[in-house]
Amino acid sequence: MLGNRKLIIDTGCGIHDELAVYADDKFSIFQEHTLVPNAIYLISHAEFGENFEKIVELVKTNTIKAIYAEPSEGSATLINRCGRPEFRTKLANGNENTDLLELLKKGKILLLTGGDVPAQYLHLVYENFLPKILDYDENINAIKTYKRTYSTNRPYKFLFLNGKGRQHRKFMIEQLADVLDTALWSNLDPANGPVKLLDRQYELDRFNVDISQTDENVKKYLFESDIWGDVYLVPAQYTNTYFSLVTETVQNYRYSFRTEKIWKPIAIGHPWIAVANQGYYRDMHNLGFQTFGHVIDERFDEIANNQDRMVQVSRVVKDLCQQDLASFLKECYNVCKYNQQHLAEMRTRVRSEFPARFKQFINKHFNE
Repeated sequence: MLGNRKLIIDTGCGIHDELAVYADDKFSIFQEHTLVPNAIYLISHAEFGENFEKIVELVKTNTIKAIYAEPSEGSATLINRCGRPEFRTKLANGNENTDLLELLKKGKILLLTGGDVPAQYLHLVYENFLPKILDYDENINAIKTYKRTYSTNRPYKFLFLNGKGRQHRKFMIEQLADVLDTALWSNLDPANGPVKLLDRQYELDRFNVDISQTDENVKKYLFESDIWGDVYLVPAQYTNTYFSLVTETVQNYRYSFRTEKIWKPIAIGHPWIAVANQGYYRDMHNLGFQTFGHVIDERFDEIANNQDRMVQVSRVVKDLCQQDLASFLKECYNVCKYNQQHLAEMRTRVRSEFPARFKQFINKHFNE
């Protein structure tokens, strides 16, 4: 209960457990749910898309209050989703009547997101991936293994993992072509270039399967099934490399979206360089994390032009590959240890503070 309103949560929205303290009821299929008038509904992407016109009708008649909840997405990715055709209603004559982005701007529907978005869309950010990285026993054991086997003598210079097709991943693979033979790297999507899988020793046993390594077969298996384990830490990936080059989900948008890609090296204690949006490092600092500006030039974070920023990142990586990386690792050690500890503290704080933040957000925008 929030004030005089009940809270009804879609079990598929990814935030049910965190808000259980306020939840009065839950549903998995909106069409089969018995509507509770005057309630606040937290609705997942899938159910919002399936029932958009009905939800808009209920919101416009003030029958319910609705929140579009997508904490696993943020930044440009989420705004693009909200602009899809399934989030537009039509008048009888076929003209567009209402779209989700307009309703978000007007505050008729609120947004719960996993990353920063423009202030014009009334939203609440939940740092979804940060606490989850330490939820898995496999990851806790991986962190212990990395600590136990820590060495400054490593066969590869950097770890460079690339998943779904993104223009910035394709660009970085091309930019770094002359140093990739010194890296432990992968490309899982032919949209980025030829598919390259890691050797079996660098994957968890559960994801080591025999598939034809043609580009389309790999893509179909990895991205059209639920087996791929993006969240899991594999110790060998880190013990055999000196730093991680992280290609985040979003690069060409001014709002940060922090995913498991950055929390993995931080969790295990690995130095990192991020290919992300302008201001990504600034936003990491604002969260209390430290970076490696004492040993590398991180001013690329201030470059507004997306391609110029990536070119500068590639220069930093190539320059680093020419240095004494054992010494580099030692100089990064204290920052890595600090970030590990800060991540553990943030994990507790993010979850414990979220219900109060959510209540404040609701009271501010649904207080009539």
